Amino acid sequence: MAAYLQWRRFVFFDKELVKEPLGNDGAAPAAAPASGPAASKFLCLPPGITVCDSGRGSLVFGDMEGQIWFLPRSLQLTGFQAYKLRVTHLYQLKQHNILASVGEDEEGINPLVKIWNLEKRDGGNPLCTRIFPAIPGTEPTVVSCLTVHENLNFMAIGFTDGSVTLNKGDITRDRHSKTQILHKGNYPVTGLAFRQAGKTTHLFVVTTENVQSYIVSGKDYPRVELDTHGCGLRCSALSDPSQDLQFIVAGDECVYLYQPDERGPCFAFEGHKLIAHWFRGYLVIVSRDRKVSPKSEFTSRDSQSSDKQILNIYDLCNKFIAYSAVFEDVVDVLAEWGSLYVLTRDGRVHALQEKDTQTKLEMLFKKNLFEMAINLAKSQHLDSDGLAQIFMQYGDHLYSKGNHDGAVQQYIRTIGKLEPSYVIRKFLDAQRIHNLTAYLQTLHRQSLANADHTTLLLNCYTKLKDSSKLEEFIKTKSESEVHFDVETAIKVLRQAGYYSHALYLAENHAHHEWYLKIQLEDIKNYQEALRYIGKLPFEQAESNMKRYGKILMHHIPEQTTQLLKGLCTDYQPSLEGRGDREAPGCRANSEEFIPIFANNPRELKAFLEHMSEVQPDSPQGIYDTLLELRLQNWAHEKDPQVKEKLHAEAISLLKSGRFCDVFDKALVLCQMHDFQDGVLYLYEQGKLFQQIMHYHMQHEQYRQVIAVCERHGEQEPSLWEQALSYFARKEEDCKEYVAAVLKHIESKNLMPPLLATLSVIRDYLVQKLQKQSQQIAQDELRVRRYREETTRIRQEIQELKASPKIFQKTKCSICNSALELPSVHFLCGHSFHQHCFESYSESDADCPTCLPENRKVMDMIRAQEQKRDLHDQFQHQLKCSNDSFSVIADYFGRGVFNKLTLLTDPPTARLTASLEAGLQRDLLMHSRRGT
Repeated sequence: MAAYLQWRRFVFFDKELVKEPLGNDGAAPAAAPASGPAASKFLCLPPGITVCDSGRGSLVFGDMEGQIWFLPRSLQLTGFQAYKLRVTHLYQLKQHNILASVGEDEEGINPLVKIWNLEKRDGGNPLCTRIFPAIPGTEPTVVSCLTVHENLNFMAIGFTDGSVTLNKGDITRDRHSKTQILHKGNYPVTGLAFRQAGKTTHLFVVTTENVQSYIVSGKDYPRVELDTHGCGLRCSALSDPSQDLQFIVAGDECVYLYQPDERGPCFAFEGHKLIAHWFRGYLVIVSRDRKVSPKSEFTSRDSQSSDKQILNIYDLCNKFIAYSAVFEDVVDVLAEWGSLYVLTRDGRVHALQEKDTQTKLEMLFKKNLFEMAINLAKSQHLDSDGLAQIFMQYGDHLYSKGNHDGAVQQYIRTIGKLEPSYVIRKFLDAQRIHNLTAYLQTLHRQSLANADHTTLLLNCYTKLKDSSKLEEFIKTKSESEVHFDVETAIKVLRQAGYYSHALYLAENHAHHEWYLKIQLEDIKNYQEALRYIGKLPFEQAESNMKRYGKILMHHIPEQTTQLLKGLCTDYQPSLEGRGDREAPGCRANSEEFIPIFANNPRELKAFLEHMSEVQPDSPQGIYDTLLELRLQNWAHEKDPQVKEKLHAEAISLLKSGRFCDVFDKALVLCQMHDFQDGVLYLYEQGKLFQQIMHYHMQHEQYRQVIAVCERHGEQEPSLWEQALSYFARKEEDCKEYVAAVLKHIESKNLMPPLLATLSVIRDYLVQKLQKQSQQIAQDELRVRRYREETTRIRQEIQELKASPKIFQKTKCSICNSALELPSVHFLCGHSFHQHCFESYSESDADCPTCLPENRKVMDMIRAQEQKRDLHDQFQHQLKCSNDSFSVIADYFGRGVFNKLTLLTDPPTARLTASLEAGLQRDLLMHSRRGT
């Protein structure tokens, strides 16, 4: 079988017969039945068509009568007389509305080249801008082919005698154009084509026996011999950029593709080639093959006739035949308006319309040709969503056939478009774990995996026990190359028991908490955990020691204490650390780490002593704890020598001056541990001489009592009185101490109540009685004044009730302006403008001027009433209650017995009250001394 028949055949084009236009409305070509009553509607071209071309929205034809015809999309055929005899060649430029033609105006070998400007008119016909003879010299020859460069600067004409002329310059004008012979040979020239590559212009020349190329954009026109095989007329074409603008030569045995300097690929398409054409990525070949006929179109009764010709449309990229059909006597194949048009000798025009991409794909899907569908979609530049849909269908097909390896490869190509769960559910079976692993690996490499995908992939690795793959997955070189959620991976690996892998991830990606959790909770490697903390930056080392310090202290107390010492003084990460060294001076708050030493008093003492020595400005909590620790050790120590040493250390710490602001706390600690020397020292520092005296009295230390009085008696003379009272109670045993006290009292003239003279008491009592007499006189004067004021007010009230009131105010009491109506008058004698009264008054019934004073009086009255009621209630509860003391305590707690001072009390009243209170206090003190 021929090689090209091994290619798959498809019907990717729809064949239609072009009908005549229904009117002048510009209808597009349409199909009609091949036979029957409507056959008369088929479009029929003029007879005698010899040559045709297409471009600029029209099909162009030349006939034996010298006329050129134009068939636009509206199918309104028009033409004009271009030559007197016949038209032999046409070339319609694609980028310019310029038409080049070759024809004859006289009998014989006299071809003329005419250049037509189709945009300009000359008497209704296109304007002919240039006419020149085509023959390169004086020797007669026949034009075989014609081509024009799209830049209008090159035109090449081939002849049957093997010569080629190159017209260089503006082809539309004689003045700017130069014609020269480019090539001479012994074989007829059958094809020409220009190829532009950058600034270089090549001309391909093919004869019946060879193929060669010229560089025509430079000088000397260098030539390259490409092959020793040629082709017939119209059997060459230039491909589009999808095939790298290669020159196609269709021989009888093979189709060859050429670059300007070498031969390219070759395709074995058998059959006698009649026409070669390139159309939108397809190679169109019309050939005559008497041996083999395409099975789709060979149903007529004379399918083996010699007039039958096969048209094949090849997709060279995807290696299939997109369309194959049989025609009778094809004149030419043209491409315009996005379709192919096949002209046959009977004047009919057949339109080949390419199916849309989706239709072609569906046809391939039905035949399960997914690979071919993928290649087709790529060549048709289908978007990524469309390709993903094909990959998914292909994967589903392979999966249904049991080819799971192939299916997962297709599913991998859908990553980024297809929801991963669609694929994952298909391979969750334990037997498909390898396929699932491959899919998840690719998902991670493309950074499209979420935490669940990472968990699933790592579980796959652990189930397969594939440590090498697991290490390859997690051991990336840098943070930017990580394609998974690191924390999720650590959790999964830890749960699966892959502690070393989890530690690797945690350490390399700075997940310090996870690293320490695994070391301390799973592996129990406390030394390594402590070493790791020592490498961390200050903030992270501090936080992790607060979190894990108790565990580390329990298992490795000495090393943990050493690290804490450094952390709280001048912390710097160890040299093994990866980050930069911290600046000197970073230190943690040592007081916050004291709870870590809860069960390690020896290490706590070492830590606290270190902090107090190295860092004197340590927080107060350090010294408080150190004092408590030393007192505890002193209290429990049995060895006298050691106890004495601990005693000295505690006293030394108390004398360090660190407890001035927390005096009470230090005192409580000393009292709790019965550290008497410390208590006495603190009493003396706090000038609590009474407490020192009381301590010695409790312990019957008589000499110390006298010593305290001697040291501190000048600062607090009452100490001698207390000493005398104390010794007086013990007169039989302490006569000498009583004498010493009395002697000192007499010498210092301290005048205690027992030894005070009557004259001194008399002067004091006379002074107090004089003050009380003065206060009584002031009170009687105030009572008399209040009575007179009360009498006056009662008279005024009576006058207001019985006599008329005359308002004689002429000015407003607020603004002092002349009083005008409307006005407001009060019985108190104040008058106001109505607008002033409304602006300043708080109520309609009160005078704004008198209101503040009236309010004070009312407040006093209410206070007296409340006090009277409270007194009555208190007396009643006191009489009725079985526990009178609880009633008094309740009222005392509620502040009932506190003196109530009103803001309205005059300063003298408050002064008098204070004097009375002072007198009562003095009398009470003297009375106590007299008892």
